[in-house]
Amino acid sequence: MKVGLGITSSFCTLYQVIDNIKELMELGYDVYPVISENIYKYDTRFGKGSDFIKAVEYLTGRKVIKDIVGAETFGPKNPMDIMVVLPATGDFIGKMASGITDNPVNLAVKATLRNQKPVVIAVSTNDGLGLSGENIMKLYNNKLVYFVPFGQDNYHSKPNSLVAHYDLLVPTMEKALECVQIQPVLKEYSKVKKL
Repeated sequence: MKVGLGITSSFCTLYQVIDNIKELMELGYDVYPVISENIYKYDTRFGKGSDFIKAVEYLTGRKVIKDIVGAETFGPKNPMDIMVVLPATGDFIGKMASGITDNPVNLAVKATLRNQKPVVIAVSTNDGLGLSGENIMKLYNNKLVYFVPFGQDNYHSKPNSLVAHYDLLVPTMEKALECVQIQPVLKEYSKVKKL
């Protein structure tokens, strides 16, 4: 099965994606990585973008797609069976909800939706219960968009933040391929910091 993997720049959760890629590869999925421009442009306190890209390319055996020309091929030329976006930032979610495709990940998603294939979103945004909330709900109502269950990761210091349960990616994908949203979508986040 061909899986498009869109990776946006929620830098604090990027290395969790590595475990998901390993799992997908072990299960025999054919993974095509697409990254947002910020990942290859910036190094952060969470690591170097170039190191992350090398790890993704090593694990998938494919060069990352990092421009809209490469992402456009997910349309009729090289269609995916399913598209996964993890982490999915508030910026990505807002653009997707508004139909804006000015970057590789959003264009790959648009191409996949055009082919009537499912898109799975793993939310990772500090404003999921703020400005991004409306956009999440818009996407939730799209019949081809499915969400990895998510919850508040640290409601004491980041009361509007939402993060997906990355360990539920594969079950969410399996349900999405059956045109079913895994439930419950809102799930307590096990890593919540206690007072």
